[in-house]
Formats: sequence, structure tokens, C-alpha cells
Amino acid sequence: MSVFTRIEEEELAAFLAAYPVGTLRSYIGIESGIENTNYFVSTTAGEYVLTLFERVDPSDLPFFLHLTAFLAEHGIPCAHPVPDTNGDYVGTLHGKKAALVMRLFGRSVMAPAEAHCAAIGDVLARLHKAGASFSFGGERPNPRGPRWWRQAAERLAGHLDAEDAAILAEELRFQGLYRFSDLPRGITHADLFRDNALFDGERLTGVIDFYYACSDTWLYDLAITMNDWASEEDGRLDFRRAEALLAAYQNVRPLTSIERGAWPALLRAAALRFWLSRLTDLHFPRAGELTHTKDPLAFRRILTARRQETPRLRGLWRTRG
Repeated sequence: MSVFTRIEEEELAAFLAAYPVGTLRSYIGIESGIENTNYFVSTTAGEYVLTLFERVDPSDLPFFLHLTAFLAEHGIPCAHPVPDTNGDYVGTLHGKKAALVMRLFGRSVMAPAEAHCAAIGDVLARLHKAGASFSFGGERPNPRGPRWWRQAAERLAGHLDAEDAAILAEELRFQGLYRFSDLPRGITHADLFRDNALFDGERLTGVIDFYYACSDTWLYDLAITMNDWASEEDGRLDFRRAEALLAAYQNVRPLTSIERGAWPALLRAAALRFWLSRLTDLHFPRAGELTHTKDPLAFRRILTARRQETPRLRGLWRTRG
């Protein structure tokens, strides 16, 4: 989340008039994140989050918002979107598509313990199982899959030093050896980082930011989540947190033998995807009133660590057999 678009009080009040949320009391921009403009909005009826979509294809918005509503209605703690007086989840504000959702309370935990990781593993598995029956709009392929990796690498050519360029080329070569069409798949969050979950103590109160949600392999989604929640500052995996997350996930959805075999490669794939995203944001920044660009070195370290940890990752599955 960031603030790329400044909203004036009068235009926000006019926008809210189309929603059953009372009248505006206050609003403030949210600085964290990098994709869309977000505000906390307080009205006489309650507390909300307003999102103005900066990069999202407008044709994808009904999928995201109907998915969030569906999951909220099926026991996943996520922010239900608020329909306007015509029953639509998508509106227009300041010339941009916008949505209003219920605000979830709690705080992101940036130094998670095993209990936090277990809660995330549990909710991710439940999200995957619940999403299996979501049918609105058909499948949405992952827009940041292998084809995008190659395109991003081509765009970054000439912007990387020799060492980074060599690591990137080798990882793209390695990932090109694998095809994971036989892995179980369905709806994925695809961005379940620490700043996209809210806690009250050790109790998970919400999962937010579904704007990368897509149809992909569930194991890839688990790898994305694991790389953030169970990594140390130097990129290495904290195996205690990793085991807590995996055990909680498998209590809900046990993984198959083919998934276990693919695990090391998908952890590397997930690290590659976010290294490329952050390199792209660093070298091709967007203007914004309040913006936050995340450090690509974090995922370079994670990628390097996962390449070194492959034997131990396989051993982890044996201990959890």
C-alpha cells in the first residue's frame, strides 16, 4: 500500500455518498506497500479502507473483490468489500477505479514467532480449500509467472552488475528445466507477506491485499509465504518457524509426494519472482506522494540461501512424513 494519488475531502465525501456508510469523519493515507493508493476512512457508520487502483487492470477488479467477499463469507478473516447503492463493489474516484472495504483491526507482526507462523499456515490452507469452490469469472492466470520473469529480466538488462546478472541468468535457466502442471492448483493469495496479515497478540485477525490473487499451484503460494514468514535477515530459513507453518498447513491440507519433491525448486521460484519485482520497482520507480520501495537485496539473499539449503529442505519433509 502507498499513496500515489492525493484525495481532497470534498471529493471523498461525494464518493462515499453512494455507499451506505454514513458521512465522512476523517481519513488518512497509508504509507506501507508499493502497488495502490490506500486510505483509512472513518465515517459515522464505521471504519473502512479505501483503495484507488494504480496498476491493476480494471477488468480484473471484479474477480479480486468477489473473491474477497466469497472468502470472507466462507470463514477466512479478510476484509469484505462494501457494495454501493447499486450493489457494485467497484466505483470511480479521482478518475481511478476504487473500492471500499471493511477495516480489519490488528497489527502486522514483523518479527513473527512460531505461533504466528502456525496461524498463517492454517489460514493459507483453509484459503486454498475454500477457494476451490470459487467460480466467479473463471481462472485468472498468474500475471507474474515464468513469462513475466523473462520479460522483467530483459527489461533489467544493463541495469544490473555482473554478479546479479549472472545469478539471474542461472536461476532462469534452472527454473526453465521444471514444469509443474501436475501439482494441485486453485485460488492463491500470491502475496501473503507479514505486512498482509494482522494479529492481536498471537491471534490472526485478518488477511489483506488480495490484488495479486490468481489461479496457480498451491505449493507456489505456500513457498511465497514461507520465504517471508520463516526467513532470517541473511535469507536463511529458520527451520523452527518453517516447521510450525508447514505442520499447521498440513493439518488442514496434507501435501502430496509430488509436491514434496517440487518444494525446493518452488521456494527458489518464489524468491526469484519477488527479487525481480523489487529490482523492477527500484530501477523503474513511479512518482507518488507517499511511496515505499522495498529492498531487492532481501530476496537476492533468500534466493541464494534456498539454493544452498536444498538438501536440508528435503530432509524437512522426511521429518514431517
